[in-house]
Amino acid sequence: MNEVREPAIRLIAMPADANADGDIFGGWLMSLMDMAGGLAATRRVRGRAVTAAMDGMQFHLPVKVGDEVSVYAEVERVGRTSLCVAVEAWRRERHQENAYKVTEAKFTFVAVDENGKPRPVNIQEQ
Repeated sequence: MNEVREPAIRLIAMPADANADGDIFGGWLMSLMDMAGGLAATRRVRGRAVTAAMDGMQFHLPVKVGDEVSVYAEVERVGRTSLCVAVEAWRRERHQENAYKVTEAKFTFVAVDENGKPRPVNIQEQ
């Protein structure tokens, strides 16, 4: 990873997040990605946003216990009530400098009001 960007979430993968062989559960990583995408979405819509969909994911590399996991999220498209957030997860071994992309996905979020009903997103604010 050559470009410098700030992760939405960064943490260390722990034993409770792994199977008996020390590989991190895919669901744990998907949860982090959903949280990171939600952070980007709620900031963009300036309010509540809920996950509506996620495109397919392929895991390119395993994440091991002790790896530093960084999740990046960027709003790609904004519609009337929804937005698409591109999310990537990267891993870095504890004592190494190089980071490697583990997976990526596109998440769709819907802006909702206090009653949980879809509300318009102000597309003029980018």
